[in-house]
Amino acid sequence: MVKNSQAAASRVSLVDDYVSEYQGIQAQMGDPAVAGDQGLFRTLSKRYAELQPIIRVNDALVQARDDHGAALEMAAEDKEFAEEAARLETKIVRLEEELADLLAPRDEHDGDDVIMEIKAGAGGEEAALFAGDLARMYQKYCEKHGLAWEVLDLSESDLGGAKDLTVAIKSTTPSRDGAWSKLKFEGGVHRVQRVPVTESQGRIQTSAAGVLVYPEPEEVGSVDIDEKDLRIDVYRSSGKGGQGVNTTDSAVRITHLPTNIVVTCQNERSQIQNRARAMQVLQARLDQMEREKAEAEAAEGRASQVRTMDRSERIRTYNWPENRISDHRINYKANNLDAVLDGNMDDLITALQTHERQERLEAE
Repeated sequence: MVKNSQAAASRVSLVDDYVSEYQGIQAQMGDPAVAGDQGLFRTLSKRYAELQPIIRVNDALVQARDDHGAALEMAAEDKEFAEEAARLETKIVRLEEELADLLAPRDEHDGDDVIMEIKAGAGGEEAALFAGDLARMYQKYCEKHGLAWEVLDLSESDLGGAKDLTVAIKSTTPSRDGAWSKLKFEGGVHRVQRVPVTESQGRIQTSAAGVLVYPEPEEVGSVDIDEKDLRIDVYRSSGKGGQGVNTTDSAVRITHLPTNIVVTCQNERSQIQNRARAMQVLQARLDQMEREKAEAEAAEGRASQVRTMDRSERIRTYNWPENRISDHRINYKANNLDAVLDGNMDDLITALQTHERQERLEAE
């Protein structure tokens, strides 16, 4: 009982802080000087969107408690008010639970945009085709959820698969639950079991593709990048891209020498734009390395993403013959692979989000 009272008092204090912060942001956003600073206004808008659900539920809870008190006062004189008080009691309990869930510890990057890389692993041409299937799955999911999909770099296989793909995924409006909150669970090795189009004997084979996901920094600068640590190469873009393709050295490849991270970008119109975009991707990669390093130090090597393309180190298996998808981290199985590949990933992602939320609550 004491613990519950302490938790309730802590929530009240936290809500009061959030209300003050919310009101302060409202005042700032109404300042013409702030509105003229796009970077600051974007940051404030993002935080405003994160706080809105908490304020909305808290306002509804305050109103329900006031109405409940008034109904109790009138209940002695009118039976209908007693029924109204009982209904409001149920509503108050529901709102309290909803508010507690909103106040539960959450990932500070949940509102962020993301960079995603998809790389064909073991399996040759079949792995590249599978990587292409994953890319289409994610793109369709993004379309269904109002997330913008921007290809930064693509290396295709002979049969049209994706040997290496880098994309930026962005929320079209500021939100408490941005692209990272939905797609952060996708990092790791994905394994496919099916009969490859290149298999003449009809035998089921296993191949893999690796997915890397990390929050996209709003601007370069989170981790210091020394220009002396970079090797920058320029070359002619390849593939589709308009009349500028294959005529100028506009594509950019940046190698970060201390970590050997290589990023490329060729989809922008100029070398300057491609370099800026590649630097942003590099920044995101380095930021993610720092986060994983901190997590590893705090949790004895716990890592959120698989770092090898070994088929045995997989987070998920896609079984074509049985139309089955299995996520091995939460023992999730469903026989709706065809729907998932069409971008209907909500049940799977909700299960992963629920598992993460439970882990955070248990770690409090």
